[in-house]
Amino acid sequence: MADGDGGLSAMGPGGSGLSRKAILEQADASLRRLGTDYIDVYYIHRFDPETPVEETMAALHSLVLAGKVRYLGASSMWAWQFAKLQHAAVLGGWTTFRAMQDQYNVLKREEERDMIPMCLDQGVGLTPYSPLAKGRAARPWGEQTARSSSDRAAVAFDRDTDRPVVDAVQAVAEARQVPMAQVALAWVLSKPAVSCPIVGATKPHHLVDAVAALDLTLTDGEIADLEGRYAPQDNFWW
Repeated sequence: MADGDGGLSAMGPGGSGLSRKAILEQADASLRRLGTDYIDVYYIHRFDPETPVEETMAALHSLVLAGKVRYLGASSMWAWQFAKLQHAAVLGGWTTFRAMQDQYNVLKREEERDMIPMCLDQGVGLTPYSPLAKGRAARPWGEQTARSSSDRAAVAFDRDTDRPVVDAVQAVAEARQVPMAQVALAWVLSKPAVSCPIVGATKPHHLVDAVAALDLTLTDGEIADLEGRYAPQDNFWW
């Protein structure tokens, strides 16, 4: 899996955006860095309003035809933008996206409104990032870390309306006698559209919790407890 960060930007001299030039140059650069002949899943990162969607999808299709990319993925955009890209691919007879990388966790569920139903309808698998909500869903509300006090993105998960959800995760974890991270990951894994969450492990026990979450099946009652505390919010995190 490779990710063209920022719409294929910041990874070389090819520039940003989803133009044919940027896509082809950055795909080749990714292959050189990875030391491989092909990429299993190649993600574009966000939507490029400056480039026609036909140019983007035709360029991505050419990578598939050349054998450099097996499958296509997209990340962090509005559902209507994703639909526009997919529609252009269908009309052009080009390769469509098979994966969507968006933020989805027990504290950020706004993708359930449009993006996730669309992915379920079109057979697109979710590979959500931040499944632990920047670590907020993995520790009791009063417990802070170095990152939680300095990371601007992590601070966005310290809203008063988030506390009831974190408290619910803690309650389920204590009842199950497992770490909170396992409960939060098990909730993400329980969703039918989710293929695999992206886990950012920085310590060995993070991987242990991630693997253990595969065997943790939440009851309908536990899921209802976790979801019943959620407060709707704006899509502001990307």
